[in-house]
Amino acid sequence: MGIQKVGVVGCGQMGAGIVEITAKAGYPVVVREISEELVEKGVGRVRKSLDRAVSRGKLSEEDRDAVMGRITPTTSLADLADCDLVIEAVIEDKELKMQLFSELDGICKPEAIFCTNTSSLVVTELAMATRRQERFACLHFFNPVPVMKLVEVVRTILTSDETFETIFEFAKAVGKTPVAAVDSSGFIVNRLLIPYLLDAIACYEQGLATREDIDTGMKLGCGHPMGPLELCDFIGLDTMYHVAEIMFDEFREPRFAPPGLLKRMVLAGRLGRKTGRGFYEYGG
Repeated sequence: MGIQKVGVVGCGQMGAGIVEITAKAGYPVVVREISEELVEKGVGRVRKSLDRAVSRGKLSEEDRDAVMGRITPTTSLADLADCDLVIEAVIEDKELKMQLFSELDGICKPEAIFCTNTSSLVVTELAMATRRQERFACLHFFNPVPVMKLVEVVRTILTSDETFETIFEFAKAVGKTPVAAVDSSGFIVNRLLIPYLLDAIACYEQGLATREDIDTGMKLGCGHPMGPLELCDFIGLDTMYHVAEIMFDEFREPRFAPPGLLKRMVLAGRLGRKTGRGFYEYGG
């Protein structure tokens, strides 16, 4: 079950990163967005990232052009019909993802593998929107995709051994270090990370220390490259809140419940770096 051609649905921050590393690894990639404007913006992200690599001497202009030449942008799902692997990277909305996979199931060849890039949804539930549950799994990449080395390769109770082995090897082929996980909300990293970040927000809300001292304490005391509140701003507080709600709904454990301060900041539009203000301010 070799992978020769890859489709990526969604070309936002995550999708564009997946497209970039896949094309750099030598695979032809068809990337689909819902409008010409969005697909051009997404492919522009890839080009900008590759241009930075050229300016830093990490990539030649010829190799950059070769990578871009492997990318086919489209607004039609039908153009993914002959892909061997289709990776979904749209927003974290269960109904949207299930509708998308249902449509793809009727378009793509029967032997194609479907993978979601969800960080928190139940993969089995998404698989049930298709007739290829044994060829359905999760490849959970991390942001920023070209930089972060890890990929969580997640199988459901229905995923075949052949499918799992194929996508595990694909993760290696695109230069990542894969780890295996079973289908449980949050998988490995977010299962451990989200409660830690929520605890940091609760500590700040309760007046334990200043935001700076909480972050400095974890950076210098635990050797973390970024403090928890800084990391929340980087991830996006709306994303944090949404993921925490999904995990709380799944496990019904207090450690996954978002603190009140997080909810109020999201309601106020203080979402972190992407809006210029979260726990910290980012210019402008």
